[in-house]
Amino acid sequence: MSSTQWAAIALILFVVGVGIGYMAAPKGAAPAQCPPCECPPCQPQAAPQYKAAFIYIGPIGDYGWTHEHEMARRAVQEMFPWLNTTYIESVPPDQAEGKMEELISEGYNIIFTTSFDYMDPTINEAKKHSDVFFFHCSGYKRWKNSGTYFADFYQLYYLNGLMAGALTRTGKVGYVAAFTIPEVVRHINAFAIGVHEVNPDAVVLVREIGAWYNPDLAADAAESLISEGVDVLAFTEDSPTVLQVAQQHHDRGERVLAFGHYSPMKQYGPDVCVSGQIAHWDRILEDILAKIYSGVYTTQNLENVDYWWKLKEGAVELGCADNEPINPIFIDELRQVHVNETVLLPNGTVLENPDVYKLVMARMIQMGVVWHPDTGTYTFTNDECFDPFTGPLYDNQGHLMAPEGQRLGHDALWTMQWWYQNVQGPPLGGG
Repeated sequence: MSSTQWAAIALILFVVGVGIGYMAAPKGAAPAQCPPCECPPCQPQAAPQYKAAFIYIGPIGDYGWTHEHEMARRAVQEMFPWLNTTYIESVPPDQAEGKMEELISEGYNIIFTTSFDYMDPTINEAKKHSDVFFFHCSGYKRWKNSGTYFADFYQLYYLNGLMAGALTRTGKVGYVAAFTIPEVVRHINAFAIGVHEVNPDAVVLVREIGAWYNPDLAADAAESLISEGVDVLAFTEDSPTVLQVAQQHHDRGERVLAFGHYSPMKQYGPDVCVSGQIAHWDRILEDILAKIYSGVYTTQNLENVDYWWKLKEGAVELGCADNEPINPIFIDELRQVHVNETVLLPNGTVLENPDVYKLVMARMIQMGVVWHPDTGTYTFTNDECFDPFTGPLYDNQGHLMAPEGQRLGHDALWTMQWWYQNVQGPPLGGG
């Protein structure tokens, strides 16, 4: 063929190839080459990274307050791939601001301060660092970039008090308190209300040790109470010492019972631990962090963010072991004690003169959670129709603190500085 013929054939093949390619391409397909533009190359946007730091008042090995916060930190670290966390333990309150400065200089942009004593230092730092998120546990002061949160135990202390009132044989129940700040006073009074409901003649003796974590002082306080005839103990301090003391007395053939605090502590007193309170801080932290990540929370809108989660939110659990509201060895004894009252459940069921075991379970239902012993699980109903701080309530000086039917609100509970009528405790800062 001549060169002219070859050129003609090449042109025909090119046209046919273009036509086949067009027919084969999916409808709406983009052209093989984009026209040049001045936009930067399109790339997937990297997920924002957050760094959260936790400041602890005690050691993570205290197996109480700090231990449970540390378990929650580990849980959210595992839960969120976009989150990096760290912690500093055993930080005295007067060093808290310095530690926060160090963490912020290292790029931590979410700070959790986990003790009431850190309240003012947290606010001070929040005002200095407007681009950092702060969340303070158990306090009541907030700022544009600083919210508050708390998993409150007062409902559980009340339930523990019901059991303590049924189980005491001396009519003397003891309480070892780290400090008599409003939080602790609220919990002691809730406990005392439960004791009084079941056993109106029983008293609650309080010993303040002046430390969140001091096993020696806790042991001394427990022994002092026992020497005065106390045979059931509860506590707010950050070690299992009180339980261990009770177990030691049991091992010597003496009946002294106790309740756990903040963590599953049954292992420290398997023969004496009746029940207790367990915190699930991870439930609250999960909600906070997810809302920071999604943009619901910013460093400009936290001034009114105050988590106060209780039974119905699943932030706390009754018991001294996970998924065990009451140590089984005490259930039969609780069933032998009846309370002369009528209890109305949300579904309309009426309980007349229930035994204490049944009363505890009924009160849980009234406060928003149903225990299913057959499956070892809970149902959260979010239906709260009972509160232990409902009048009439009298202090131990005979003053009426809440009239019949009146339920104390958030502010009254968070500033509480008076003792319930059956409490014998140290002087408080308010009336």
